[in-house]
Amino acid sequence: MRTRTCGTAFRILSTACFVLSTSPGFVQGIVPPPALVQSAAPVTIGVDLGKPIGPYKPIYSWFGYDEANYTTMRDGTKLLRELHDLSPVPVSIRVHHLLTSGNGVPELKWSSTGVYHESENGQALYNFAILDGIFDAYQAAGVRPMVELGFMPKDLAAALPDRHEPYQVHYPASTISGGSNNPPKDYAKWGALVRTVTEHLVTRYGRDTVAQWYFEVWNEPDIDYWHATPEEYWKLYDYAVAGIRAALPTAKVGGPASTGPGGGSSSSSYKFLDGFLQHIESGRSAATGQAIPLDFISFHAKGHPKIVDGHVQMSLRNELADVDQGFAIVDKHRRLAKLPIILSEADPEGCAACSSKVNPSNNYRNGTLYPAYTAAAYKSLFALQDRRQVNLLAMLSWSFEFEGKNYFEGFRSLSTNGIDEPILNLFRMLALMRGDRVQTGSDGEVPLDRILASSVRPEADVDAMATHGARDAAVLLWNYEDDAIAASASPTTVTVRGLPSNVQRVLLTHFRIDDTHSNAYTVWKGMGSPQQPSAEQYTQIENRAGLELLNSPVWLDVAKGQVTIQTVMPRQSVSLLHLTW
Repeated sequence: MRTRTCGTAFRILSTACFVLSTSPGFVQGIVPPPALVQSAAPVTIGVDLGKPIGPYKPIYSWFGYDEANYTTMRDGTKLLRELHDLSPVPVSIRVHHLLTSGNGVPELKWSSTGVYHESENGQALYNFAILDGIFDAYQAAGVRPMVELGFMPKDLAAALPDRHEPYQVHYPASTISGGSNNPPKDYAKWGALVRTVTEHLVTRYGRDTVAQWYFEVWNEPDIDYWHATPEEYWKLYDYAVAGIRAALPTAKVGGPASTGPGGGSSSSSYKFLDGFLQHIESGRSAATGQAIPLDFISFHAKGHPKIVDGHVQMSLRNELADVDQGFAIVDKHRRLAKLPIILSEADPEGCAACSSKVNPSNNYRNGTLYPAYTAAAYKSLFALQDRRQVNLLAMLSWSFEFEGKNYFEGFRSLSTNGIDEPILNLFRMLALMRGDRVQTGSDGEVPLDRILASSVRPEADVDAMATHGARDAAVLLWNYEDDAIAASASPTTVTVRGLPSNVQRVLLTHFRIDDTHSNAYTVWKGMGSPQQPSAEQYTQIENRAGLELLNSPVWLDVAKGQVTIQTVMPRQSVSLLHLTW
């Protein structure tokens, strides 16, 4: 057995051995080839490029975060550029606190722009300096804002007789309990604020540019993010969209960005989303007396990890139940059923700013469990869209970066101190898929209905989704199970059928996320988990943080329109098989 030389861009795995870097902090060594690694039952997966099942939409290209002011900080601007660079289509960014009063200094679950205040006689006064900095950073990075209109400026927030919290409540107390989530004292002034902000954006960035953005009214108004009734949110929405459309008649407006309705028709979240759509269908705008504009529908979907017998146990079922019930609500409002749906937060659980120190179950975020979970969810989102015959536009990952925190502290983030985390490499994989989704079948899959009933346990979901472009195909593979426990790898055979009749050879490029590929976390742990890595250590970690190849690209012979690829999928791993011709 002999080793091969690794290039600088990728870490290479031959069919016979792993080759480990000889940089300081690592040891060069040889391990058994995949065939000798302890294995679970083999899995057979079929992909038929000749059987399209629907278009592949880049629902992955949406991200968001609580702390709007991180946008302009060192690691925030770096990550924004990486998000732009990973995707062939525009990336959209949603943040909280675009209208919140304050000096622009971020905290966990808090930011501010100070865009609005009032004079002593109640005259509206505006200061766009901080808001412009955020939107200028988006412009510089080449990403698009999804403009979430929240929260209430201090001088416009109503005084409520049953609420006595200050305007800002600091984490870890309930940051959504403060006056920043009160309704406006004057809805006409709220509408004028939204109109003025939209006019400013149009003047600064151009009418055609802003017309491509999505404007969403508030965040999760069915819980304590909104200190008023659902009917008062309908009014908030009406005045907001009237203000937006007064400034930009072609603007894309929507909502309600409510929490997941997976609890069923008796749950308050279900009733809120259903009630909002009833308001749109049958109501008249409180602001204009006319029909109420709605260009997209948004709601959220979350899983529910917990600690069981000392390990993390995820719950993919919870997130998919939210999606399924939300799609069902939309589907029953037939006039609205074909509107785009934005899952404006779609995540394994609800609190991005709660680290694993606060909640040990959040430790799933650092390693491979997060991307494996998300890969399994990704296919199911498309399947639920097809089943309910709705129009899914976006799966927005509420994940960004947490400036100035410890390395791999367990926040739900895409990078840590400028180092990409494994989850970001999944989004890079998804961006390599294009064209039509095509039929796949796996004897190791957990069927969708079983996931909706009991999640992914105790058996793993070893499955695939695939796309067929003009001169390429991509097969996303994963080996996922809810429980983060040691398990044997699964030998996996993938047969791709339906290649064009004139294609005799295809180039296979195999990308992998596992413990030793596309995984800066395990590299950092191998160094002893330094919280103050040296410059040399930082470079080593950073160099291993991107998307890596499992083995060298290889040309495969095509026989009767098909090729067969064999690999081994460790538990909680993800592969992308990219075929070009």
